[in-house]
Amino acid sequence: MKQLKKLNITCCKLAVLVSCTFFGTSINAQTTPSNNAFTEVYEEFPRQEKNLRKWDAPPVIADLDQDGYQDLLINDHGYGIQVCWNNNGKFEKPYDLIMGDLHGVSIGDFDFDGNLEVIMSRGGGSGSNARNSKTFRVTKKREFIALPDFNVPLELMRGRTLQFFDGDNDGDLDLLNFAFPGAEKKGASENYIYKNDGNGELILHSTLPAIKSNGQKTLVTDFNNDAIFDLVMYGVGNVKAFKGNGDLTFTDVSKQVLPYNIGDVTGIAEIDFDNDGDFDLYFTRGNAFEIGEAFFDKETKTFGFFTKRGEFNFEMPIGDVLQLENFQSQWPNNDTFYIGEASYDYKLEGETHSGKNISLVNSNALGFPDNTNFKNKTGWYIGYIGNKKWRISGYLWAPGTGIVHGVENYPKYTHPEALNDVLLENKGRKLVDVTKEKNVFEASNNEGVTIADFDNNGFPDILITKRGDLIHANESVIFLNKEKSGFEKLSNHQIISTELGAIGMAVETIDYNQDGKTDVVLGNERGGVWHLFKNELKEAKDNNFITIEVGSTNSGKVTALGGAKVEVKSCNNIQIQRVGSTGAQYSQGFNNFMNFGLGKCTEAIKVKVTYTNGETLEKVVARLNSKVLIGK
Repeated sequence: MKQLKKLNITCCKLAVLVSCTFFGTSINAQTTPSNNAFTEVYEEFPRQEKNLRKWDAPPVIADLDQDGYQDLLINDHGYGIQVCWNNNGKFEKPYDLIMGDLHGVSIGDFDFDGNLEVIMSRGGGSGSNARNSKTFRVTKKREFIALPDFNVPLELMRGRTLQFFDGDNDGDLDLLNFAFPGAEKKGASENYIYKNDGNGELILHSTLPAIKSNGQKTLVTDFNNDAIFDLVMYGVGNVKAFKGNGDLTFTDVSKQVLPYNIGDVTGIAEIDFDNDGDFDLYFTRGNAFEIGEAFFDKETKTFGFFTKRGEFNFEMPIGDVLQLENFQSQWPNNDTFYIGEASYDYKLEGETHSGKNISLVNSNALGFPDNTNFKNKTGWYIGYIGNKKWRISGYLWAPGTGIVHGVENYPKYTHPEALNDVLLENKGRKLVDVTKEKNVFEASNNEGVTIADFDNNGFPDILITKRGDLIHANESVIFLNKEKSGFEKLSNHQIISTELGAIGMAVETIDYNQDGKTDVVLGNERGGVWHLFKNELKEAKDNNFITIEVGSTNSGKVTALGGAKVEVKSCNNIQIQRVGSTGAQYSQGFNNFMNFGLGKCTEAIKVKVTYTNGETLEKVVARLNSKVLIGK
């Protein structure tokens, strides 16, 4: 990062992308792409240029209109959910579907009518406005039709996790519907499991044990390889492993399955990294920001901070002009700025949900109020207190973050030690830690993970999003799978988020243009824009691939989304993937276009799809580097 003081511009030049900030307004210009990296694309992915908070997997992926190209549902947290229609490899401008505070999203045809349904969990206003989930039917004409509640409505809650899955192996879609626990429930479980009755109704069947706080993040997997789905729950507290009993009930087997207590987990994805036919698990781990945590880069004179749940106070020497970038806070303090000794209201133009960029001259912000009871009048208080110093104080309940430019110095902050990720190999009855052995010991604060064969060599790779430090561009991590020698970190891949003040959150993969190379969609918490990165890796171009489009069975009694497992045999290699499996924390997409790298193999391949009710479909494919439909 380099600051050009005369022009008041902060520029970050990153091989394929130049991002310049004029007092917080980002301007992007694409440069010549690298011949062996990912390239951020703009023409194919028009986006809203606002620093909005994101939620969970960015985005949820499905071919909603069933035209052969995957569409996107993007969730700007607290603002609304939009759809991005994919027109033969080029996305339309996002279109608003529903406004407000939305969390987990899941997609599937739960009533077998041939259309996909989208279910969205709604926030509960920190417990003051509990609501149930909202369901839409999506037609092939790109219409979203709001559906009425079920005969017995889904439970009211502070909605979080929503995931369709076939938990009783009968071929239809059941539902996990988990809440952030409400105080009014007095400890009763809000981890609800709904059974599909086969007539278009989801009926409450059972619950999982109650959890604390934000501990309802969930991975649906099969860690004991018995073709019955298991659950891994994480977030606050240690990871819990629940064995599926086949009847939508689950047994806690954490002590029997996990090698030790694993805490501070931010994301989990299943990966058969050794291609031995069972699913291993990759855990990202990291410390959340502490209250009052601060970051400072003396070279660029950039300061960033995080605060929540009470009073805060930051003082720093700057000079005559205070430049604030991407100040983020939630309702009711998203627009409450009090300036100077008089604490006059600073009027923001336009909407205030996105990050705020403010420039203040000291003569318009002189002094600071005496004996202020911030708790009685919550918000941001900003004033020039003399000798080049400015003070930013106040009281916030929800998280608040921001960037300040031109800071001369700031006391060193001692940050908590970073945590390492964990790779667990599936040994049949137990998961074994092979993190160091496989060269994926990543000691940093990471937030999300996704799995794909980015170089098409026939072995799945790992992409990790970092939390970041607010004041620098945030570069993701890619570990390429080198088969028996383990993983190797890919340098200069250019999957980088340049927005200052943003916190890395989650990542998803998609072959948006159907060229057989897996691309990446990235979003951030605490502000930022959506990013689409096109896969330009030379290895991915040189190696062969096959894309399996998984449809329903010929009987029509089961859908692919229930968790169909796809097996591809090519030369001496066997790979497996599961339809709909992602590293999402709260959501469940329906990406039924499964990309398999084949390396240099040119022989015909064998494909086998095993559906959750036991039905199988098999096909021999001689034409490589193409998309093949299995099922209907």
